[in-house]
Amino acid sequence: MRIVVLAGGIGGARFLRGLKQAAPEADITVIGNTGDDIHLFGLKVCPDLDTVMYTLGGGINEEQGWGRTDESFRVKEELAAYGVGPEWFGLGDRDFATHIVRTQMLSAGYPLSAVTEALCTRWNPGVRLLPMSDDRVETHVAITSDDGERKVIHFQEYWVKLRASVAAEAIVPVGADQAKPAPGVLEAIAEADVIVFPPSNPVVSVGTILAVPGIREAIAEAGVPVVGLSPIVGNAPVRGMADKVLAAIGVPATAAAVAAHYGSGLLDGWLVDTVDAGAVGEVEAAGIRCRAVPLLMTDTDATAEMARQALALAGEVRA
Repeated sequence: MRIVVLAGGIGGARFLRGLKQAAPEADITVIGNTGDDIHLFGLKVCPDLDTVMYTLGGGINEEQGWGRTDESFRVKEELAAYGVGPEWFGLGDRDFATHIVRTQMLSAGYPLSAVTEALCTRWNPGVRLLPMSDDRVETHVAITSDDGERKVIHFQEYWVKLRASVAAEAIVPVGADQAKPAPGVLEAIAEADVIVFPPSNPVVSVGTILAVPGIREAIAEAGVPVVGLSPIVGNAPVRGMADKVLAAIGVPATAAAVAAHYGSGLLDGWLVDTVDAGAVGEVEAAGIRCRAVPLLMTDTDATAEMARQALALAGEVRA
């Protein structure tokens, strides 16, 4: 079975770990979000790609869900001593090495897709990890600051520094409209047996991937089941602040509303948590097959069962 998964960071990475357990023989291609990418200290940082790579490769800080295990922060402390910031973005010493290698390869002329493949030879994540595009795309957020100034900031500043403490007024994937899918992305979609939207952020993770011209169209035309798992449980995000960015695009933070946001033209099946079982009828009335199952990724076994339910729903749709 060939499975394509559109993945953001922590939620996508943890779902993939469960999917690998649920379907150990599957050929899994991951299309990773690069809208969160940022340049810091002269280095290209790809948070979502690295989170998938570290999680599946056994190097992730499990408690945080991001960054390296057994990490130290001496370089960050030395930079701060020189007065060099930003201090709010926590790059550890081990993590710095990844970004140095990536930046050196990019500077030598290798595209991000080739760099990602090279980095994965060390981590052996057990999936084919592709960036959504080799072109530069950055998600920016329009806000009004406390002093009344309306401005646009990088998503990382909104998410990490501000902790989404102010309302997001607009989400803009800068450069996405001019980007092209990375080599292998459209081919993987065309050859897939199942396409999965994990419980990643539907706006700034999966949504940013879909904003690259050609990807949404390829998924809609693939002719295979497209199933998703709701990142909203009980009208609130399971993790993170997805409700803040959903509000920016006028989508309520409910499992049914997120399904409608993707739409029946893209989505064939949708899993909601058992606490949202009342939404099943609403989702199915919109033309999307829906089932209520436990959707909390409390451990790998629970996540594997979620993945099995997603694949079972894909089987229903196919039949």
